[in-house]
Amino acid sequence: MDYISVLRFCFTLLLIVRVATPTDTMHTTQPIRDGDSIVSAGGTYELGFFSPGKSRNRYLGIWYGKISLLTPVWVANRETPLNDSSGVVMLTNQGLLVLLNRSGSIIWSSNTSAPARNPVAQLLDSGNLFVKEEGDNNMENSLWQSFDYPGNTLIPGSKLGRNRITGMDWHLTSWKSSDDPSRGNISIILIPGGYPEYAAVEDSNVKYRGGPWNGLGFSGLPRLKSNPIYTFEFVFNDKEIFYRETLVNNSTHWRAVATQNGDLQLLLWMEQTQSWFLYATVNTDNCERYNLCGPNGICSINHSPVCDCLTGFVPKVPRDWKKTDWSSGCVRKTALNCSRDGKSWFNRSMNLEECKNTCLKNCSCTAYANLDIRDGGSGCLLWFNDLIDMRTFVQNEQDIFIRMAASELDNGDSAKVNTKSKEKKRIVVSSVLSTGILFVGLCLVLYVWKKKQQKNSNLQRRSNKKDLKEELELPFFNMDELACATNNFSVSNKLGQGGFGPVYKGKLTDGREIAVKRLSKNSRQGLDEFKNEVKHIVKLQHRNLVRLLGCCIERDENMLVYELLPNKSLDFYIFDLKTSNILLDYEMNPKISDFGLARSFGENETEANTNKVAGTYGYISPEYANYGLYSLKSDVFSFGVLVLEIVGGYRNRGFRHPDHHLNLIGHAWRLFKQGRPLELAAGSKVETPYLSEVLRSIHVGLLCVQENPEDRPNMSYVVLMLGNEDELPHPKQPGFFTERDLVEGSYSSSQSKPPSANVCSISVLEAR
Repeated sequence: MDYISVLRFCFTLLLIVRVATPTDTMHTTQPIRDGDSIVSAGGTYELGFFSPGKSRNRYLGIWYGKISLLTPVWVANRETPLNDSSGVVMLTNQGLLVLLNRSGSIIWSSNTSAPARNPVAQLLDSGNLFVKEEGDNNMENSLWQSFDYPGNTLIPGSKLGRNRITGMDWHLTSWKSSDDPSRGNISIILIPGGYPEYAAVEDSNVKYRGGPWNGLGFSGLPRLKSNPIYTFEFVFNDKEIFYRETLVNNSTHWRAVATQNGDLQLLLWMEQTQSWFLYATVNTDNCERYNLCGPNGICSINHSPVCDCLTGFVPKVPRDWKKTDWSSGCVRKTALNCSRDGKSWFNRSMNLEECKNTCLKNCSCTAYANLDIRDGGSGCLLWFNDLIDMRTFVQNEQDIFIRMAASELDNGDSAKVNTKSKEKKRIVVSSVLSTGILFVGLCLVLYVWKKKQQKNSNLQRRSNKKDLKEELELPFFNMDELACATNNFSVSNKLGQGGFGPVYKGKLTDGREIAVKRLSKNSRQGLDEFKNEVKHIVKLQHRNLVRLLGCCIERDENMLVYELLPNKSLDFYIFDLKTSNILLDYEMNPKISDFGLARSFGENETEANTNKVAGTYGYISPEYANYGLYSLKSDVFSFGVLVLEIVGGYRNRGFRHPDHHLNLIGHAWRLFKQGRPLELAAGSKVETPYLSEVLRSIHVGLLCVQENPEDRPNMSYVVLMLGNEDELPHPKQPGFFTERDLVEGSYSSSQSKPPSANVCSISVLEAR
């Protein structure tokens, strides 16, 4: 009797006899029918048949055994579903798992690495189903295991990478939908060329990359850092390359899921709510998009526009950049006479100086960095092509040294650009004596003129300082005093960077701790904004405003001296958003800082017209961004955005969701209309007793961001609504509720005018 006939005979017997399998092990004599299952020893995982979502199809899979919500982590027959409940899975004498349909045909089967003598299949508490010889518990000897064939989910203990000996790839592939586990068009894969890294690929196009491993994490995934839930490791040796997570507490349920839109979501099961909590998303903002800024561009999510060229580079097609199309990237101001060959190269034993010398010896080398940033740095990583997917981060920064033409280094560029080009500068030697004399004479004239200008400038500056001091009645600090307090403005004292410039912590001789804002010479904000902030804070005294202690106007320096608030800013506890202007004191009380762009209104003034729109991209109101119309209701809109961001735990600008292309405002509006507003708080840590306050905050936030300024409440009414339980009015459609609206608002032309305005223009949007 042939092999297929035996299977069909056994299948016929199964229609009559139902076998219960209460253990974690499956034998050749114990098949599993639809309705039966095997459970891991600790009850963590279960293997059996299920139907995903609203589908009626049946699949063989593994799911969590101790939680109330059916959550599959592995599916056997992804591409060949059963259309009824007649499915049976068997273990053959050869060590193969086979899935049979009603007619006894095999619709899915495993394979085996070696012939079996007495095979058994066991479901472990790690979620791994593996076939082995009975009595042999060495995983290295397994005949087959489900961990080698992951679906859309990475669970603790499973690997994402490659077996370099067998060529086996461990990668994730999204489902087509929540009802269809067949392979979608998104894959999370290892790119092995050069120094390996991970990427999300849609069909054959890269959506985003994780960047190289730097010893602490992947350079392109800032949210992957030490946490109380799991530890992680990246292994790269002669046998295999893989990333793996391990739970700190084995009773925790944790998974990473590749979604249909290309995100990798990190999910934690919450016993209190009996639901999955979105702990983090790898693809957090637009800067994660692959090649967003083009070759040799750099992305800074807090800047507007987000894309810029690396130092020493300029836009390749300036016309496109003005239209916010950065795909063409940037080119060098001064070209290098080198060919380009290869992607990257690495060496584990080199130090940074040896790495630099290696790069200099190869004309094709465009940049170098330490391979491992721990303990001062070690190893060497070289690049040989255009640099793609550069972005700025606040934490775990990794220095990269970019090769520049020697002429570019003379321009005072970034100190991190330490490499030199083999291109030679041409030195022109004057052979005519009269030319040399003329040059000396010209230098003398320029020197005298420069000294005169400096003298006039110093006199003017002293006069301005005296006038400002008399006007403000504000203490003035001298430059030497502040330099001493901040350790000469050292990097170790630097607290952060804003549109105004860097901020340093310091300590005065009387023991007071201070924060010093130093106006950057390259700042878009100038002396007017400096004076504006001083005037506003001097006039306003409130327990929720940062206290201004004094200022310094000296030696081309403009500085503000504030009380030091030790608990960083609100964004540190939520995410990286413009709540960086809300600082927290020792008792976590909020205080507002940064009045550089605040606008003043007269006593009877409620709105104003401006042809220079300034503010933070994602917070400014539609009428201000599009038409330059600014009013008290513009601040109400910004407040509403802030409320929705605090509740949702996400920034408005750059917000991404798998079901739509709305920003956070649009997402909140959509959930509100569908009667599901509390889902907005899924990304933040909200305790159950405060859900009613959260619901009211969302409602008030949506009232504040209504498109028509006249529909928005004034701030006094906002405070009243947040402080009582009266019925709230129904909000109307918000403004700027899609990313497209935000982009269009960022470069609206003066040709577009509101119906109510006779004269209005807007020339430029300056965001911080």
